Amino acid sequence: MENLVNFKQLFNGIYKDKIVLVTGHNGFKGTWLAYWLQLMGAKVYGYALKPEITPNHFALLNPDIEYIEADLRDAETLDKYFEKIQPEIVFHLAAQALVRPSYHDPVGTFSTNVMGSLNVFEAARKTDSVKAIVNVTSDKCYENKEWIWGYRENDPMGGYDPYSASKGMVELMTSSYRNSFFNPNDYQKKHHVLLASVRAGNVIGGGDWATDRLIPDIIKATAKQEAVVIRNPKATRPWQHVLEPLSGYLNIGQKLLEENKEYASGWNFGPDLDSNLSVGDITDLSKKVWKEIKIEFGNDKDAYHEANLLMLDCSKAHKLLKWHPVWNIDDTIDKTISWYKNYYENTAINTKKDIESFVKAAANKQIEWTK
Repeated sequence: MENLVNFKQLFNGIYKDKIVLVTGHNGFKGTWLAYWLQLMGAKVYGYALKPEITPNHFALLNPDIEYIEADLRDAETLDKYFEKIQPEIVFHLAAQALVRPSYHDPVGTFSTNVMGSLNVFEAARKTDSVKAIVNVTSDKCYENKEWIWGYRENDPMGGYDPYSASKGMVELMTSSYRNSFFNPNDYQKKHHVLLASVRAGNVIGGGDWATDRLIPDIIKATAKQEAVVIRNPKATRPWQHVLEPLSGYLNIGQKLLEENKEYASGWNFGPDLDSNLSVGDITDLSKKVWKEIKIEFGNDKDAYHEANLLMLDCSKAHKLLKWHPVWNIDDTIDKTISWYKNYYENTAINTKKDIESFVKAAANKQIEWTK
């Protein structure tokens, strides 16, 4: 008989019976995170806008969690929800998460990402049950100079486009709150909250149907038996499966809940260097998994500025957390494209199967959070 995964012992068993709030629970990352937390025995709550995309991974999974559909910018509703559920840890993922739409709606992007995050921090300050906050931003928070080495956690924040700038601003705000209200030096003296921020590169995996993302664009075109037009095949990104950074976020959450105040800081979670590939390379690998995928390369007449090269240095996580990527780029593409292929051809969802496979592979590598 195949060995079953004991989810409740992962991350030192810290999430079993914990009350966890995930903002953006029905988004791409949020759905995978909320479901993984549920598998580990956490009592999961969600706060997010009603999803506009169909199909929707969260609706397909239909996990047994309580949630509210509301806007982060509605501080009164957010405060009341914190008061109602009394979360012990908050994973803040809700955001306007795309570069190109941020050009069309910069006000909405800045207000959601900056003021929405501010409201989360303030709600946490007012709620005595909160012990830890893991604030999810982006690798695009860094001032991108398109150099060939990775950005470290102490590199300057920046942002060319409205989305990237909003994430840089959120990181500055996180640092301010960590210094002003959640200072680790004052932990258990003047306050009881540890706050960390986490940054990841391009994340892929099953269940993402968002507009203007490479893999979803490929999948949606393939489902219609159409070719997808790739606008920037030479752009290089640090591709990783969604479960990779989520394991890092959960790892940081564990350390904060265990009252390790030295982990209340910024953290990068990215793939190994061999997973930094061009868009063209990713499309070629995808076609090997799903033969029906058809690609055309074309110019984007309405192109906005986007970074061509952006990498993270994850030495801090490797050294202090003993966190490491689990799947190489071939595994990542195979799991991602196979998830969609199985969904469209067999109406089956591989989410739990993929989490189990990921945990087993991590355990085989003796990665710390599996012990």
